[in-house]
Order: sequence, then C-alpha cells, then structure tokens
Amino acid sequence: MKVWGHILDVLERQGRCALVSVVATQGSAPRDEGARMVVTPDGYHGTIGGGALEWRAIAAAQAMLPKGAGVRCTSHALGPELGQCCGGRVDLLTEVFDRTSLDTVRERASQAGAKPRPVLVFGAGHVGRALILALAPFDFDVVWIDARASAFPGATPRNVTAIKPDDPLAVLADASQGSLVFIMTHSHALDLAITDAALQNPAIAHVGLIGSATKRARFEKRLREGGIAGDRIAALICPIGIAAIASKEPAAIALATAAQIVSLDEALARHQISVETPRVRGTA
Repeated sequence: MKVWGHILDVLERQGRCALVSVVATQGSAPRDEGARMVVTPDGYHGTIGGGALEWRAIAAAQAMLPKGAGVRCTSHALGPELGQCCGGRVDLLTEVFDRTSLDTVRERASQAGAKPRPVLVFGAGHVGRALILALAPFDFDVVWIDARASAFPGATPRNVTAIKPDDPLAVLADASQGSLVFIMTHSHALDLAITDAALQNPAIAHVGLIGSATKRARFEKRLREGGIAGDRIAALICPIGIAAIASKEPAAIALATAAQIVSLDEALARHQISVETPRVRGTA
C-alpha cells in the first residue's frame, strides 16, 4: 500500500482520516513493525493484522477523527488484553489528518515518490470484469480498454479508468515505463494485434495473453513472422495466471491472474527482473 498517496486522496475527497502504524512488537504478533492501515469515518484500507487488535484500533481511530489532527501512542498485550493466541505485545501510533494537514501529506506523498504501476487490461468480458474486481484492493493504476459501447458495467473501482477507444492499439503507444499489459478480448484477431503491438513497445514490462498452449503456439508463429524479437516472444505470459489454480471459471482465472500481477509488480519493484528484457517464466 502506497500509504501517503492514499491518504492524500482521502483527505482531498473526505477531509479527514487516520493512519494507524505498528511501531514496535514484542514476542509473537500478527504483523511486523511498519504495517499500516488508513482509517476513515466509514471504513479502512490496509491491515495491521486483523482480529481484535485491528477492530479496537479502527474504533479508537474513528473516535479520534472528529477531534481534528492529532497523535496517540498505545500499547496492547495481545493475550491478556485482547484474547489473541499470538500472545505478544504491539505498540501502535495513530495519526489523525484533516484538511489542515494537506501540505504535510502532499510533501510526504511527493517524497514517497513511487506512483502506482500501470496495468492495462484489454477486454471487458467475463474474465476481464472479474479481474478488474480482483485488482480493486491493490495499488495499481488500471486502465480498462474495450471498444464496444456496452462492454463496461455502470460503476468501476476507484483505481480503474475505463476507456472505449476507436483504436485500442493506440493506447499502447502511450504506455508508461514498467507497464503490465493483460489481453483478454472477445476476438482472437484483436488479441493477436494487441499482443504484437504490446511486445513491440519496450516500455511495457510484461505482456499476458489469455488462452491455451495451442493458442500460444499459433500466436508465437505469427509473431515471429511479424518480426517480433525472440526474447520478447519467449517472455509472453500465456496461459495467464499462477499455475497452482487450474480452474477455468472466470473468477478463478481472474484470481490467478491478479496473483500473477501482484507477483510481477513485486519482482519489478525489487529490480529482480529487467524492465527492458523481461525473463518471466510462462505458465503454459
């Protein structure tokens, strides 16, 4: 969770929120030092470990919100105080922010620097819709692309921008460095055209394509004939999704693909995979 950008967004929209951080632990604890969650008057984002500790922290933070900006430190014995089996101790820092905190939060968000990774999802069919929902809790900048007028639902998650371009391929030309592209349209011909264009753009870190091993083999032949570099073709992710989930139900494919996207994002963030020449092993 890129916390300061999220806090800035909440303050600009709602005017107040709290940041609850784990600042120290002793013994067994559900989360380590540095775990954080953002609390608003009507909900929360992130987690400090769940259970009674988290619910108490949420209630305490929400009670602080009407009082304006402020800070509170608390210490919690998980076993005697909260009945949690882990039995350690957790120290929490609760910071309340309101509109008077905007300049400070903007500065911290700027210092944090990293923007959400762009994820371009082509196709608003059953799997596309399920994938958008699976990605909703994560800090990605999702662009959802489908040229069909009636493809999109009436509402989309906050991290999603749905667009209906006349030419879906044109979207790829403006892809940011390190973008992830996942393709699942209603047309194999369109899938091939998008895959070809995505693999030609060196700014795109990874390209995923829905389909079987047979579809991959056919596409590889066409891509080679079209002049796509061999290393880019080899790095194409098709079939998509982590291999441990074999179900072909749309929701299961979406869950497996969301897990794969999170894994790719984490690997790129650790600089374990080159953005220019990705070396991700396919799941075929």
